Amino acid sequence: MTTAQKWHISGQYFENCNCDVLCPCIYSNYQATPTHGHCDAILAFNIDEGNYGDVSLDGLSFVMALQTPGPMGEGNAKLAVYVDENAESQQRESMGMILGGQAGGMPAMLPDIIPISEMLGIKFAPIIFNAEDNDRHLEIPGVMDVNVAGLEGAPGQTVHLDNVLHPANTRLGVARGTNTTYKDYDFDWDNSGKNGHFAPFEWSGP
Repeated sequence: MTTAQKWHISGQYFENCNCDVLCPCIYSNYQATPTHGHCDAILAFNIDEGNYGDVSLDGLSFVMALQTPGPMGEGNAKLAVYVDENAESQQRESMGMILGGQAGGMPAMLPDIIPISEMLGIKFAPIIFNAEDNDRHLEIPGVMDVNVAGLEGAPGQTVHLDNVLHPANTRLGVARGTNTTYKDYDFDWDNSGKNGHFAPFEWSGP
């Protein structure tokens, strides 16, 4: 599969970072300094429906672990990517084309929002992803365990942010991490109690 194919993926997204709630990156278009000076973020995606050309991507999950030494918009980011080990050969190649940016769409535009200075690698791993009401959970056994819960505003309603510049959606639910740990490469994070967001996502290209 050497040339880009038409593709589309949609499903559920959530994130957890080390900022206090509310992360200043979101309302500053990634120009503000994170509340603890640097950013440690987990970005988790589950594809409900998707395809790359004739290759189905239904049911696959992928995760990005991202660290910046200062404001996200200034870049110098380190990035690690994890893809569902259940992906078969053609699915792995397809996900590599999409997430590597060679197939266009949002992944190709991400470096313009958050410049990447070091790509740590892509690993295939067992990924457990659950979305229920306003709770989100993702686990890669032995690597990461990420949990967030939506924050209630008006009685029975979750707080949302609208019209934001974000790769997943312009409308984000506001959440707090309930228990988040990640240890791999030279990362060792605990973002429990810190900022989170969730939303449906939909990407396509070219």
